[in-house]
Amino acid sequence: MNRFRQILLWAWVGVIVGALYLYFFDSATLQAIFATVLAQPKPLAGAIFFLILCFRGFTLIPAGYLVIAAIPVLPAIPLFFLTLAGVMVSSASIYLFSEVMRLDEYFERKHKRGIEKVRGALQRYEMPIIIAWSFLPLVPTDVICYVCGTLKVNFKKFLLGILIGEGAICAVYIFAGDTLLRFFSLRS
Repeated sequence: MNRFRQILLWAWVGVIVGALYLYFFDSATLQAIFATVLAQPKPLAGAIFFLILCFRGFTLIPAGYLVIAAIPVLPAIPLFFLTLAGVMVSSASIYLFSEVMRLDEYFERKHKRGIEKVRGALQRYEMPIIIAWSFLPLVPTDVICYVCGTLKVNFKKFLLGILIGEGAICAVYIFAGDTLLRFFSLRS
């Protein structure tokens, strides 16, 4: 089982390194991929968007970037529900992945005092912290997913908090973006 964890860890590191490489050093490939997705019929573009959202958490790329990029491509209401579904799958995967990778043991060894503070705060204010962390645009939601997974926060409460926080911020992005596109006559 230890070998399996090592393989998962290196695969995860490889995905992150690959995503960062594309983002910083090969943006032309990323733009070509994005242009290809834009050229697809809306249902196929929606399916691609959903799949990307499901796996993007492992690359630590914020969902907000993908949502903003998809606003001109997909209608607001389907985009909102695809976003919620993708974020929930991604968040649940990260939560469960952190346990499989035994990140809790790593954090306990390296950051014992910080983990104790976070654990104490989460035990007292579990839902408000998860909701607020998920809602704030400058704070990566994936981090709270890892933390909740390593601290074994109640899974249902965790998902509900993510749904409320991410749902609210994504609703703001999507419906404000859609309104702006309509105001400037870029969408009918």
